[in-house]
Amino acid sequence: MKISIVLGTRPEIIKMSPIIRELEKRNRDFFILRSGQHYSYNLDKIFFEQLDLPLPKYNIEAGSGSHAKETGKILIGTEKILKKEKPDVILVEGDTNTVLAGALAASKLQIKVGHVEAGLRSYDRKMPEEINRILADHVSDYLFAPTEGAKANLLKEGVEENKIFVTGNSIVDAVYQNLEISKQKIDIMNKLDIKPGEFFLVTAHRQENVDDIERLKGISDALGLLVDKFNTPIIYPIHPRTKKRLKTFKMKFPEGVRVIEPVGFMEFLQLMANAKLILTDSGGVQEESCILNVPCVTLRDNTERPETVEVGSNILSGVDPNKILGCIESMLNRAKDWKNPFGDGTTGKKIVDALT
Repeated sequence: MKISIVLGTRPEIIKMSPIIRELEKRNRDFFILRSGQHYSYNLDKIFFEQLDLPLPKYNIEAGSGSHAKETGKILIGTEKILKKEKPDVILVEGDTNTVLAGALAASKLQIKVGHVEAGLRSYDRKMPEEINRILADHVSDYLFAPTEGAKANLLKEGVEENKIFVTGNSIVDAVYQNLEISKQKIDIMNKLDIKPGEFFLVTAHRQENVDDIERLKGISDALGLLVDKFNTPIIYPIHPRTKKRLKTFKMKFPEGVRVIEPVGFMEFLQLMANAKLILTDSGGVQEESCILNVPCVTLRDNTERPETVEVGSNILSGVDPNKILGCIESMLNRAKDWKNPFGDGTTGKKIVDALT
């Protein structure tokens, strides 16, 4: 069986890394196709190098743009490569435009599709990611659900049970495999002059937050309240999209918020593991903070990772500044005794097993 791994963004590279390593270990026939949906060196290529992964055989270099333009470029480029390579199956991960384009290109060429992290639902169709994940699931032949809850979502939508494999989430594998490596290779804590458990970590980049001036202002005002209340360093590795919107809206984050350039996965893993608390709108970070036993406040009104809320590692705050502050205080007072609901770190093995 010849396998194509289609990757577009940082979370996809990270979450596919255990699967790629397992394929290498078993000497399977595969190649990596990179869409270039994230085209910044710090947000993409560096992860391949840091994670000791083979570089992609193909790079479409789609870049960013409107959803239609981005998806269309990836769809056209992926189809061309799949026609040339003729893989038996492609693997896509998550809910990006790369996932949707890759799944569509393969299904129309009668190539089987495996969707890693299938069955996640926020039930908010205003989110482009929700549309992507639903469509990808319904053209897939292998649906690798991270939890029983994700499997239940798929069954409710009429997906055949024999296509669904509950594998856990590969982010557990990635965190376990790379945390110790990061300690040997990276020293971002000294570089930033911060101490474990004595700083807050912030990430916010989703369209529904940063493209809406009122929501972005709510997040900014909340950070101001956080500065005043705790007098604790706030580290914010800023995403290019957020940086661009701040400039467009003529906004600045409050004094006391330390905005830094995007960092590599190893650095970010170390920052997450050592943070006092994480504020985020990222689905992946909600999972990673849960695995690392660090409290999380999610700057959204819903989540496709409800397991994190259910076990007590995460709380939804929306973007009202006072509510965000209240949620932070609540999480800091909560015992960090939750159980990781995303599996035992053998997801990569289970997925490759299912493809044999």
